[in-house]
Amino acid sequence: MEPDVTFSRNMRIALWLSIFTIIANLIEGGFSTLIGFQDETLALFGFGIDSFIEVMSAIGITIMILRISKNPNSPRSGFEVAALRMTGVSFYILTVGLIATSIITLFNKNRPDTTIGGIIISVISLSLMTFLYRAKMHVGQNLNSDAIIADANCTKVCIYMSVVLLVSSVTYALTGFAFLDILGALGIAYFSYSEGKEAFEKAAGKVECACD
Repeated sequence: MEPDVTFSRNMRIALWLSIFTIIANLIEGGFSTLIGFQDETLALFGFGIDSFIEVMSAIGITIMILRISKNPNSPRSGFEVAALRMTGVSFYILTVGLIATSIITLFNKNRPDTTIGGIIISVISLSLMTFLYRAKMHVGQNLNSDAIIADANCTKVCIYMSVVLLVSSVTYALTGFAFLDILGALGIAYFSYSEGKEAFEKAAGKVECACD
């Protein structure tokens, strides 16, 4: 397959993955925040906020891909830098949100009415986001795109969030112990901060096209 054809094919795949990510996370975020609010489940509500932050990163990648597609002969480093910075900002917002949610949960000692919604949503999200992470990482490596790889890592954080939500929801359903997810959420917050910092460092050092 010709290099240009391969590049165009990978760009189309990356675009559809980003669009699918936006749609899936808008639906997931809507249900998670609504059910989390109704059941007074901060973990599920915070998970929904994470879904909306995932949308921010995907929008940045989508804009980057569309601009590169319309301007194939233009320097692409600027497009990559913008997408990387948006992904970095998304990670930082997620970090603050996770820490704030953990503090509120700890001091308010909130006990959810039920965590059945969290179990169902986390299982669906875990399967979906695992697929998206692998697909994004594959196409990002094929395009040698730091921005798409950073977006894949943002999806990986969502996988970790799904695991934390699932474990905390199941644990609460079985034992009534509602605060297990605090340490896990703080651990994910540290990972999120690290990934955000790395995205900004890559953006700062970006001087050549990362989608050759």
